[in-house]
Amino acid sequence: MQERILGRTGVPVGVVGLGAWQLGADWGRVDEDEALATLIAAHEAGVTFIDTADVYGDGRSERIVGRFVRSLPQGRTVTVATKMGRRGPQEPGEYRLDNFKAWNDRSRENLGVDTLDLVQLHCPPTEVYRTDEVFDALDSMVEEKRMKSYGVSVETVEEALLAIARPNVATVQIIFNMLRLKPLEEALPAAEKAGVGIIARVPLASGLLSGRYDEATTFGADDHRTYNRHGEAFDQGETFSGVDYGTGLEAVRRLAALRPDDATMAQFALRWIIDHPAVSVVIPGARNGEQARGNAAAAELPSLTPEAHAAVREVYDGLLRESVHGRW
Repeated sequence: MQERILGRTGVPVGVVGLGAWQLGADWGRVDEDEALATLIAAHEAGVTFIDTADVYGDGRSERIVGRFVRSLPQGRTVTVATKMGRRGPQEPGEYRLDNFKAWNDRSRENLGVDTLDLVQLHCPPTEVYRTDEVFDALDSMVEEKRMKSYGVSVETVEEALLAIARPNVATVQIIFNMLRLKPLEEALPAAEKAGVGIIARVPLASGLLSGRYDEATTFGADDHRTYNRHGEAFDQGETFSGVDYGTGLEAVRRLAALRPDDATMAQFALRWIIDHPAVSVVIPGARNGEQARGNAAAAELPSLTPEAHAAVREVYDGLLRESVHGRW
């Protein structure tokens, strides 16, 4: 698989990674053996970057990923990024060194390592990005070898720009897909100029861009696509990229007309993201090995034509810009 440098970490990773939220919680139950099989299939297909968080299944995702990494043959490695900051109240004062160390200790135990590859602040309040003491604390944890590098996961372009301006932020994780184009205007150019890696999350808009859903589709009660459509549990933008479900379906129908014959709808959506060189890695989730292999195969597709990119922009401008562009 094509590799790109993961921002200021300096580490090369396959351009398609794996998001491990699904392996922990909030997408319906995934059996642990099936989760491990998904990780194995992804790695065999060239995936060398896995993204998880300490709150996915209250640590279940980290523990499964850690078990998988320990099972790899000698010489086979992956970069594992985790996140911290959502275990306590979402108040700026909670983002301090003693909490960071406690959360960090728990993630190191879950993953079974002394030093974490990459730790990201997990969509903290905006004021956190303006607080020097937060980044001083993160710097000290790198010096202590608790983690090799740190980054942030953001909700908005404003937050991305604040983070990119911090000299030791290695990566910024942001929602970026064919239904969420705002990062193209400022966030991606700023990151590329600064040498900060972009981790593109929610690349399939919670599955909408797979083309498998319609008005009759239902999701389980324990699936965030049921209980968080209007931001009831966490930021609304995390579910279907904040797009109204019916409007999203119409956008996907229009986008499907642009799909190359040699690609599935999901692969088309992933290839569109990969075509942007500022993106270090895109992290689609997968519930089984077939999905993981299909996602990884998007990296082998040829780049989309300029006309296809222009047509994607036309769908966004005509149907989505007014409802999502000013919010995130």
